[in-house]
Amino acid sequence: MKKIERASVAALLLGLLTFTPPAALALEAETLVPVGSAVGIRMETDGVMVAGLTDVETADGTVSPAREAGLQAGDIIKRIGARTTDSAAAFLSAVAALDGEPLDVTATRDGQELTVQITPALRADGAYQLGLWLRDGISGIGTVTFYDPASGTFGALGHGVSDLDTGALLPFDNGSITGASVVDVVPGSPGAPGELCGEFAEDTVLGTLEKNTDSGIFGIASWEIEGAAVPVADKDEVHLGPAVILSDVGSGGAAEYEVEISRVYQNSGDNRFLLLTVTDESLLAATGGIVQGMSGSPILQDGKIVGAVTHVCVNE
Repeated sequence: MKKIERASVAALLLGLLTFTPPAALALEAETLVPVGSAVGIRMETDGVMVAGLTDVETADGTVSPAREAGLQAGDIIKRIGARTTDSAAAFLSAVAALDGEPLDVTATRDGQELTVQITPALRADGAYQLGLWLRDGISGIGTVTFYDPASGTFGALGHGVSDLDTGALLPFDNGSITGASVVDVVPGSPGAPGELCGEFAEDTVLGTLEKNTDSGIFGIASWEIEGAAVPVADKDEVHLGPAVILSDVGSGGAAEYEVEISRVYQNSGDNRFLLLTVTDESLLAATGGIVQGMSGSPILQDGKIVGAVTHVCVNE
């Protein structure tokens, strides 16, 4: 068995794709089933994430209790005083009980636990505030890259799920992928990435998430995907010329679209690996190229999996 090396792809609208270097995954297989199906993705944090710090307007002026105490964007708040804050609802309940007295707030940062003391600020309307913007989860639509029938595992998205405000990988307590259907497409154009518009089938859980990494999200499938397994390409097998991507951009489900590998980067300082040009007229007509939601679409060349579509770049 050989360790899989996968690569990420950054998509440039109207067909150009930048491929970043392969990232080794903690998964060993010589063959995988390429998928390309759209799914709903849901992740919940273990605690609530500090998305940002804000000021509180008081009768005596503007203060920022959380900032002054040393909390930072990206911290995960686990407790306020003696109250556990494992959800936004629990956090709001704890804040509602504040009486202005200093209290300990326990959080994690880069995997390390820390405790700071915060004195709540009394807002003009009589409510005590800590000066925080929070997030307790994220959801969206993405694409499954592969399924490994031998282990029952899947990989999706091609890149990690990051917090929109901090850019850090979202630490999560539990997550899942669900069925989804693409109901509309907002085509991409210069300056606008476009997107797939989907509906989640929340009662159809297709798998549980176990890892959120720079190379994608990975988990255990609760359904068996039909399809033929194909070899996983080594990096040195990728070459200039025709290739295809599998993606779900409409009611027909995953379909194959033609692309061209037009450049392979060697030792690129900005993490590029190769450049693709979308040549499929039907895909260009439907989406304008690559749009948000197609992240994770597998790329195949010579019958082998060579990587997955990831980011959308809008200025080309």
